[in-house]
Amino acid sequence: MPSIHVSSLSRLHETVTATGASHVVTLINAKTPVERPPSIPADRHLFIGVSDIVAPMDGHILPGEEHVLRLNDFVDQWDRARPLVIHCWAGISRSTAAAFITACRLRPHQDEHAIALRLRHAAPSATPNLKLVATADALLGRKGRMIAAIESIGRGADAFEGTPFEMKLD
Repeated sequence: MPSIHVSSLSRLHETVTATGASHVVTLINAKTPVERPPSIPADRHLFIGVSDIVAPMDGHILPGEEHVLRLNDFVDQWDRARPLVIHCWAGISRSTAAAFITACRLRPHQDEHAIALRLRHAAPSATPNLKLVATADALLGRKGRMIAAIESIGRGADAFEGTPFEMKLD
């Protein structure tokens, strides 16, 4: 069964090593240097330079359709033979949104609320970026159900950095 692992930037390398991941998605501010784990070929690492914001802000990149489309294209190319690691700076907002989006993308007939509950159970601090979720909801034709599911689990527990976690795709 394929799985998605989520971590912070500081725990990226250890998470990739521990999981044997074959693919990595980075969602982080565009100018943040990220050293790709040596076991991940360049064509299996997606870097999305985006800020963790939900409304336009000077000097920042607002998540948008092009970011979600790139994520979806990358996920579609993942063979699911080995895990996928998704990370952002803290492993709390952008990466948890991308994990939720990925699960909804790969399981189009699965209930969004059930996926959101699995996310909350796996990551008490998860607070998915609602701009990313809303954009994906529109692109995937989920008619507001992804947004409602994330809103239903509420803000995650306060944390400086999320604990790495796994979401299985059942």
